[in-house]
Amino acid sequence: MMRRPRTTTAKVVEKGDNVMDSDLSFSQTASSDEDSDEWRPAEPKPKAPSKTARAPAAAGEKKAAAKRTAKPKEPKAPKQPKAPKVPKPKAPRKTVAERKTQVPKVLKNSGGSGLAGTKRKKDDKAGEEETDCPEVERIEENGPSIRMKEERVSFIVSEGEGPSLAGLIAKKEEVEEEDFTFDEPCQKKQKTSGACLGQPTALPSSEAHTLRNELNMNWDLIELLSNLTCVERWVCVNIIRLLREDNTVPFMVRYRKEMINHMDADAVRDVQLVYEEICSLAKKTQSVIQTLKKDGVLTAELEQNLRSCRSADELDHVYSPYKKGSKLTKARRAKALGLEAATSALIDTPHTLDLRAWVKPGTEGLSSLEEVATGVEHILADMIAKDPETLTYVKTLCENGFVTIQSSVSKSALKEKEQEKSVQGHKTPGSQQNKNKDIDKFHLYVDFTCNIHRIQPHQTLAINRGESLKILTVKVNIPDKVKSDFTRWCINNRWRQRTLARDELRTIVKNAVEDSYKRLILPFLTRSYRTKLTSAAEKESIAMFVRNLRQRLLVCPVRGCVIMGVDPGFRHGCKLAVLSPTSQILHTDVVYLHNSGQQKEADKLRHLMIKYSCSRVVIGNGTACRETETVFADLISRRCFHPLDVSYCITNEAGASIYSVSPEAVKEMPDMDPNLRSAVSIGRRVQDPLAELVKIDPKHIGIGTYQHDVSAGALKAALDGVVQECVSFVGVDINICSETLMRHVAGLNAGRARNIAEWREQNGPFINREQLKLVKGMGPKTFQQCAGFIRLNPQTLHSAKSSPHPVPEKPAAKKGKGKTCINIPTSFNPLDQTCIHPESYHVAQRFLSLVGGSADQIGSAGLRQCVERKVRTSSVEELARTLDTTPETLKLIIDGFTQPPGFDIRQNFGQADFKQGIVSMSDLRVGAVLTGRVDNTTLFGAFVDIGVGRAGLIHKSNITLDKLPVSQRRRSLALGPGERVEVRVLNVDPQRGRIGLDLIRVLQ
Repeated sequence: MMRRPRTTTAKVVEKGDNVMDSDLSFSQTASSDEDSDEWRPAEPKPKAPSKTARAPAAAGEKKAAAKRTAKPKEPKAPKQPKAPKVPKPKAPRKTVAERKTQVPKVLKNSGGSGLAGTKRKKDDKAGEEETDCPEVERIEENGPSIRMKEERVSFIVSEGEGPSLAGLIAKKEEVEEEDFTFDEPCQKKQKTSGACLGQPTALPSSEAHTLRNELNMNWDLIELLSNLTCVERWVCVNIIRLLREDNTVPFMVRYRKEMINHMDADAVRDVQLVYEEICSLAKKTQSVIQTLKKDGVLTAELEQNLRSCRSADELDHVYSPYKKGSKLTKARRAKALGLEAATSALIDTPHTLDLRAWVKPGTEGLSSLEEVATGVEHILADMIAKDPETLTYVKTLCENGFVTIQSSVSKSALKEKEQEKSVQGHKTPGSQQNKNKDIDKFHLYVDFTCNIHRIQPHQTLAINRGESLKILTVKVNIPDKVKSDFTRWCINNRWRQRTLARDELRTIVKNAVEDSYKRLILPFLTRSYRTKLTSAAEKESIAMFVRNLRQRLLVCPVRGCVIMGVDPGFRHGCKLAVLSPTSQILHTDVVYLHNSGQQKEADKLRHLMIKYSCSRVVIGNGTACRETETVFADLISRRCFHPLDVSYCITNEAGASIYSVSPEAVKEMPDMDPNLRSAVSIGRRVQDPLAELVKIDPKHIGIGTYQHDVSAGALKAALDGVVQECVSFVGVDINICSETLMRHVAGLNAGRARNIAEWREQNGPFINREQLKLVKGMGPKTFQQCAGFIRLNPQTLHSAKSSPHPVPEKPAAKKGKGKTCINIPTSFNPLDQTCIHPESYHVAQRFLSLVGGSADQIGSAGLRQCVERKVRTSSVEELARTLDTTPETLKLIIDGFTQPPGFDIRQNFGQADFKQGIVSMSDLRVGAVLTGRVDNTTLFGAFVDIGVGRAGLIHKSNITLDKLPVSQRRRSLALGPGERVEVRVLNVDPQRGRIGLDLIRVLQ
């Protein structure tokens, strides 16, 4: 349906109140999302453009592209809204019969609409002044500066896996302040056509014709995808081609940079989602056409208009007049009585209509003149409510009006509260107590009203939750002026009677218009607004999960020391697991540190620590965490572990209990008590967070908020994509990684990972990457996708060879063409320990010859100096031309040669904080300056662990531009889990266990 751009938007920066009076529990455990209250909402900020002003969202609607400013299309001018008060000159009117079959022509500028909220609305004024795809410059010392988009993710993978040569390091230009948007999701900065870094290509005419025939639509797929995603056409062509060839997103981002114009993983994933939505739209269109053809109402004009729809909204706009309604509607009952002809005459020839002729005494619905008039009103009201032009007009009026959403306490909740007061003094059942507690949690929304264009995503989700619990009643308020303007327009324009009519007939038309608005159109508008708000809020919540999960997975591992994992508890004791530096289980035990025999248990603990030389303790943050921390702090202060220098840290144990009883945990630790498995998991979360957390469903590891209020399918797809991205970019050592971790590598799945693990058990360690081709199910495409992310570490390979196995030259039983003829080398290739893809080995060998080095020198200072010397004398572009390769591939090769052995991109991220003393909430004072680490970020702020047992909240109003590093000013939430920050205490509420913080700066 037609959607007009907002023409009056203003960016307002409002200072939030420093008092953190919130209702959201500070508990950040896995179940805290369901039990927590909602934090005080900040003053709503008008956004430009407003995401709530878009069309209703579809299920697969993509996330962040919806928040970018739209890419301007030069030949087309921005759509102008209909002017409701300046009616067009009256043209000869069509009859009602013609209107019923009339199909609204697809909007002339239909490219300006998007898939279910994915197309951005343009600000008429700002659109000419602001760039739609902002960029930053990447500057190279020995080459001309080129334009490149700023990385949206918190770690950079587009230049290999880590720091490259000094002359190749990309420098980011300081962004302008007005581009910083805290409240809005981060924009994807795609390249403009003048800044392309790859080779623009055109889709072959035969392939383009095939695509059009497959979709069987009237529009061009490439043009539509480019419009919706603000990505150049040639990039869209390449992404579609790569996706159709079954390439994974991590593979495309690392090894096909020149084809995707250096887009990051999130941006490519968004283009993929929109492409899938477009294909889904085409499929739905075919289904609608078949349905209409079966009903016998499909005309050539209608079919063309359906095939011209470019969004789910437009398709619904065209299809809605032909949808089958309920058989019991008032209009259908009236039509069954034969009053449809009378309704047509009411509009087309009212001077000839005599309703008394339709009266049939004894027939229900026709027995009197009043019943006949009522039946005609119902039919006309139904026609008005399904008329596309009428719906477009009323939506335009709403967009110009001040539409608000309002929540209040439901009658049932008030009744229960009154009953609770009347039985005071008597014991209240547990369920009743929980209900009353829930009512108190939503006290911020018992009398809440906000403009739908300014409501925050977390407010929308909180209201939805309150409504689902039957605590809140929610309604959308549309101004009365919309009704009066709409009624006037219908009577005088769209549904004006063609000839002179009597007063009683004009009254019927007026009554029909008012009835249609109140009974049919108003509920439709309410549902539409609620759907749009919920969809936008869900996508923002999912984006928060994605950002938090990425940073949680990329926490730097703690290597090279023995660690004790502690799952604290009171009655059942503290479960202990001593882990070797390689995460092997050395010992498990249970100590009762909170009972009467504490000294005896402390001696037992000391014996274990000294026996295994364990100097690091990891305590889970669950029940008895604070008390267990106190015991360890006391033992450390009394030097009970001397001569060991023991320290401890607190880690999030969310999901450990779920994992401990999962089939994977049973398979990994078959003879171990589930409680002890939790202690093992807690310790391994610090030793190697990525390897351990991939074993747990992402939504259970305590990140984000409202995970139970968003689409489970969309959340799982987004989080699985991030897990695959992180595991692939970090890389896995194929000879020691677990089967669970392996299945998340790009190109692999559970079955292929199991086959690799079985091959490894039967034949010993992999000697080189080529041996992966011997594994069952490892075809050429799978090998291409995963090979670059799989490593062979010489040290682990040497240790694994201690018990040699025969290595077959051919697979034992191979299914597939040509596999039995594979000739696999049996020697180690030094290039297999780098990020260089096997398809580029020949280029790497030529480059080594060019710089005068050898593969055995990989990672050494000598080879690094040789490469630096060569790059200084010849630019990367010149060297790439000499080697007949792309600059992007050569940069990856240079990174692979110069990175030290065992390089890990996570080494630039913070580790867990170990400490030896304890601080409590009673020690906090307002104004005190502390350092802490972000534990979780939500839609309304960031929770920070400051070491007092309770996380403090930095409300988003206190995360301002001047407090952030330049590199973080384009990120929508600015902070993420694991980041170290310096904060000031604003307020402390010991009774409710709440701490309000102000951000001072982010520690680098």
